[in-house]
Amino acid sequence: MTTRSAPDRLLSVLAAFDLEHPALSLTDISRRAGLTLTTAHRLVAALTDWGALERDEAGLYHVGLRLWEVAALAPRGLALRQVALPYLEDLYEATHENVQLAVRDGGEVVYIEWLSGRSAVGVHIRVGARWPLHATGVGLALLAHSAPEFQDEYCAGPLASFTPYTVTEPARLRRMLAEVRRTGVAVSSRQVTDDALSVAAPVRGPDGTVAAAVSVVVPQADAQVPALVPAVRLAARGISRGLGWQPEQEP
Repeated sequence: MTTRSAPDRLLSVLAAFDLEHPALSLTDISRRAGLTLTTAHRLVAALTDWGALERDEAGLYHVGLRLWEVAALAPRGLALRQVALPYLEDLYEATHENVQLAVRDGGEVVYIEWLSGRSAVGVHIRVGARWPLHATGVGLALLAHSAPEFQDEYCAGPLASFTPYTVTEPARLRRMLAEVRRTGVAVSSRQVTDDALSVAAPVRGPDGTVAAAVSVVVPQADAQVPALVPAVRLAARGISRGLGWQPEQEP
């Protein structure tokens, strides 16, 4: 039996928390982290003292503000959001629909900002949420501009399905990615929910490589894609310039 290192055990405590489990008891943490109750108690106490975890009046533990402070230093986190926010707000004002900013982490898209109005179509998104790349507009924009070898590995599957319209055929996905590169935008229709459509565009960093993606999500039934494309492209270009990208550097 392999002995787990101290860092591995510590990280397993933090990994016990996710979107479905934001508050956990000590027993829950022990079980989800695969640790004995004694070890979990010792590690949770250390993390709580440091501020990585906080304990509420009911005795449940939550992720602490100290972790948020550290995470805010990530260049693909708060810094990117600060540059992007004015352009995201402009895109929201132009559409009054869901506006999203996301980055790629392995085979998933991670949402780092989201603006929504009361009348916008419902989406299964919140800041910090993850979805497979092929099922979302931002994910398609990011996947299309990733390394060719990564695209080949990803398209080989397996590709998760969420609705009858989710693209799960490798050949079809490759054609979609080629179209994204040709047009500069990604259109994802009814892939996560059967009532929503998203239009996304890549955001480039100072060296011209794709660092993030921005999208707008609208009701599929009355989506006006030709009208949305220029607005999304404009937002992506504005954020890219804010990050230091110059158009002449575009690959």
